[in-house]
Amino acid sequence: MSKTKETFVTAFALFSLFFGAGNLILPPLLGFRSGELWWLVTLGFCVSAVLIPIMGILAHAKLQGTLFDFGKKVSPGFSLVYSFFIYGISIGLPSPRTASVTHEMAVKPFFDSPSIITSLIYFLLVFIFVINRSKILDILGKLLTPAIILILLLIIVTAVFSYDLPVRQAGFIFGDTVFASPFSDGVLEGYQTFDAIGAVVVGGVLIISINLKKKDATYAEKKSLIRNAGWLAGLGLLFIYAGLIFSGALLHGKFDTNITRTALLSGLSSETLGNIGNLFLSVLVSLACFTTAVGIVTGTADFVKERFKGSQKAYLITAIVGCLLGIAMGQFDVGYSIAVALPALMFIYPITIVLILLNVAPERFASAQVFKAVVITTMVFSIPDFLGSVGLVDAMAGLQNYIPLSRFSMGWVLPAGAVFIFGNVFGRNQTT
Repeated sequence: MSKTKETFVTAFALFSLFFGAGNLILPPLLGFRSGELWWLVTLGFCVSAVLIPIMGILAHAKLQGTLFDFGKKVSPGFSLVYSFFIYGISIGLPSPRTASVTHEMAVKPFFDSPSIITSLIYFLLVFIFVINRSKILDILGKLLTPAIILILLLIIVTAVFSYDLPVRQAGFIFGDTVFASPFSDGVLEGYQTFDAIGAVVVGGVLIISINLKKKDATYAEKKSLIRNAGWLAGLGLLFIYAGLIFSGALLHGKFDTNITRTALLSGLSSETLGNIGNLFLSVLVSLACFTTAVGIVTGTADFVKERFKGSQKAYLITAIVGCLLGIAMGQFDVGYSIAVALPALMFIYPITIVLILLNVAPERFASAQVFKAVVITTMVFSIPDFLGSVGLVDAMAGLQNYIPLSRFSMGWVLPAGAVFIFGNVFGRNQTT
């Protein structure tokens, strides 16, 4: 296989590992509610759902290890707890959510069957893919991802260029925005894609897959492949997200203001592709969700296998537990799983972001002392956002007056940045 073809296959596989339930259902409603400020919301969304995740892949290209390596400069104990927390969230929330979305959007419109049947069949197929570990990258990159991208492009291109909207003739295309802070609201909505967390999880899957395929490749060759594939996957995600958000904003007049995420996505496919739209959407949802579930369960099983010194038995048991948990948690509807995920994300997402950025930074700016100081600061200043997300609004109101950006649920940003700068300046002064 030529280097160019190998890069594109790897990029396609990486795209499909990222692009799952949240990536599909979140952007259209974001655009629907953003009005003429859809571009500003898109920028915010793509910061947390594209830029940070791709930085995570670049960090993996640099480290070429496991998730454990992301936090080991803080301390081995912290890194181990963080890793188990990340994999616990991933296998307990976004992975089962893919089954919920598949049932709600790809099965329920055609078959009157209970969600438990969908989850059983769905995670049985996931398990089959996971135990065929060495073939995952090629199957995703060569077969499943091209189908996902083709259907997405059909919906977006038809909505943007081919659909004759009466509102255009009247000179009125977009509605009013409901967001008080479009950019920061876009950033926070990007949290729900789990893509920053996904980057540190599926990046590990990518590393191991490349190691299995390219055993004789040098560190530099693998780094180049991962970096190039990461940027290509990021460009694909950027284009798709912007297209879905713009499509939701453009067709806002066609749907009720209280429409749900899944109903809007179904409506967009029907409006753009006609009667066959629901069939295309079903295939799209099934593929997009399935590839992400495979990535999450595989990544978790890979990590546990590594912690148990390469035990294949540990890999198999983890894969079974991950699929069983997916079946159980997959019985909850999509809206509930998103609501449950928010508090955990408000705490763990900022920590994940700073770990990604610190690992991408040049070594001279990311000493162990800087790692510890920045991560601890981020944890402390994420607590108010976490408490606010569980309904303790009144208790947090006073703090919001003193912590910059706290009212946007990003009170950790400036303190973490200040500690990073101070740590480097102070540390250099100490050594000179």
